Amino acid sequence: MAGSSKKAIVAAAIGNGGIAATKFAAAFWTGSSAMMSEGIHSLVDVGNQFLLLYGLGRAARPSDSRHPFGYGKELYFWSFLVAILIFALGGGLSLYEGVQAVMAPGEMHDPLVNLIVLGAAILFEAYSFSVALGEFNKGRGRKSMIRAIRDTKDPSLVTVLLEDTAAMIGLVVALAGILIGYYLHLPVFDGIAAIVIGCVLLLTAVILAVECKGLLIGEGADPLVLEAIRAKVAADPRIESVGEILSVHFGPHDLIILATVDFRDGLTGDDVEGAIHELAASVKAAEPSVRHFYIEALATPRG
Repeated sequence: MAGSSKKAIVAAAIGNGGIAATKFAAAFWTGSSAMMSEGIHSLVDVGNQFLLLYGLGRAARPSDSRHPFGYGKELYFWSFLVAILIFALGGGLSLYEGVQAVMAPGEMHDPLVNLIVLGAAILFEAYSFSVALGEFNKGRGRKSMIRAIRDTKDPSLVTVLLEDTAAMIGLVVALAGILIGYYLHLPVFDGIAAIVIGCVLLLTAVILAVECKGLLIGEGADPLVLEAIRAKVAADPRIESVGEILSVHFGPHDLIILATVDFRDGLTGDDVEGAIHELAASVKAAEPSVRHFYIEALATPRG
C-alpha cells in the first residue's frame, strides 16, 4: 500500500508542477485573480506532495532503541503539516487575492489564454485524480467514499485524493468566474471565484487536519479487524475466553495489539508460552498489518 501512496503522490506532483507554472504565467499575462489563486493552489500542492514523499521515507525507517515501535507516526505528523500549509498558504492567500480583486476589480486581458490553460489543467488534474481514486479504491472495498476516508489509516493517499478533488472544483470555479466576468463585463466575478477557491481549500484543510489529529493521538484498528482477531484467538482450544483487546496504529500498516485472555485450567507455563508464540504468529499471518501482538494472561497457570 505504501507503493500505491507513492504512485499517486508522484503522479500528482508531476502534473501540478507543470500546471502551476502555466497558471502563474497566464495570471500575470491576463491579470486574473482566479487564475492567480489557482496558481497558488497548484504551487502549494507541489510542496505538499514533496512533504508527503519525505514523510513516507521517514516513516519507513526501522525501529531502534529510541523508537522501539518504529517511526510510522512520522507520516501522520507530515500529513498534519500539509493540512496546515493548505490552510495557511493555499486558502489564506487565495482569500486575500480574491478580496483584493473584489474591492478593486480590474479589467482582464486575453481571457482565451486563461481558458486554454484551465482546459489543459483540467486534463492534467483529471489524470492525477483518476490515479489517486484508483489507488484509494483498491483498499476501499464496499465502503462508501466518506466512510472509507473516515476509516483509512493512510493520510498520504487521502491527502492526494482530497487535494485533487479540491483542484478539480477550483478549476471549474475559476473557469466559471472568468467566463462570467469577461462576457458580462463584471470583473468582480473573477475575484469572487478566487474567494470560493480559497474557501474550498480551507474546507479541505479542515477535513485533513481532523483526520490526521485522530491518527496522531492514536486510533485503534478497524472493528472488523479486531473481530477477526478475537475470533481467531477464541478458536484456539487452549483459550477459555477472550477479554479486552486494545489496539493502536503506529502507521497505516503498523498495528499494535494487546489481547487479554483466560487460558484453560491444566496448562503449564510452557504450554502457555507456546500458545502465545503460536497465536502471535497466526494473527500476524492472517492480518499483515499487525506488527506487534501481545497477550496478557488473566491468571498464571501452575507448573
